[in-house]
Amino acid sequence: MAGRLLSIGECMVELMQAEGDLLRKGYAGDSFNTAYYARLFLPEDWSVDYFTAVGTDTVSDEMLAFIEKTGVGTGYIRRIEGRTPGLYMIHLKDGERSFSYWRSVSAAKLLADDADHLRKAAEASDILVFSGITLAILAPNAVETLLLELRRAKAAGKLVVFDPNIRPRLWDDNTRMLETISAGARASSLVMPSFDDEATHFGDADVAATITRYRSLGVENVVVKDGAKGVTLSFGGGASEFVPSAKVEKIVDTTSAGDSFNGAFLARYAADGDPVAAARFAAQTAAAVIQHHGALVARDKLEALF
Repeated sequence: MAGRLLSIGECMVELMQAEGDLLRKGYAGDSFNTAYYARLFLPEDWSVDYFTAVGTDTVSDEMLAFIEKTGVGTGYIRRIEGRTPGLYMIHLKDGERSFSYWRSVSAAKLLADDADHLRKAAEASDILVFSGITLAILAPNAVETLLLELRRAKAAGKLVVFDPNIRPRLWDDNTRMLETISAGARASSLVMPSFDDEATHFGDADVAATITRYRSLGVENVVVKDGAKGVTLSFGGGASEFVPSAKVEKIVDTTSAGDSFNGAFLARYAADGDPVAAARFAAQTAAAVIQHHGALVARDKLEALF
């Protein structure tokens, strides 16, 4: 059955290490990474669109051209004079990454300022995806505008998907961060948290506690990612099911491990409605992705998954 997935958030210019102490430019961001992998694996009769805002500068032109080249639609992306895309640099050590950011004039901070445009995009979509980073970059009134439309979409029976992706450095207040993450969950029908984040910031003792807390917020379906320990799913109030992680020969770059899992999971779940099978496929995808450099791994390097 055909449909449309809309991913909402910030795509940034990505600088990654290359040979000879050089840097290679790319484009990425958690919500766009998810859209990219969803597009790779969804059937052709599904559309994938990205919802954000960019500037009117050359870098924004290049970013839009890149997004279109991946097959992700740009029709809902607004352009704002005087703004630019944000930029980040990846630092790698033993396969683990850290980041430096430059995003003070990021156009994406204004992505929810046009409520009518946001509603039009939401109403045209079947699956809506956003993250804690999406919420973190917005002003409080824009957060409420976004959550209002997501609650409306959830009430209309659309699949609203939230990855809390908790990044404290993006928030000016810890209490507001936790309250806003919880509000994002209440607006969602599927939450896909990473257990390390939840244990660190919400104090969850175990995966079961994370599932219980999100279900208490009215979330029907929860998928908890726990790195190499695997994934635990709770769907529709039934018993939790565990899916082990996939074997990894050598970790090269863990950038986009969770995002690729999310995109692959949603693609398979949209196609056949089986969350356990979707989680198995997503685990295989994430394992393949982290054996390559960069957030967006080209299809020809993932052929074994098709």
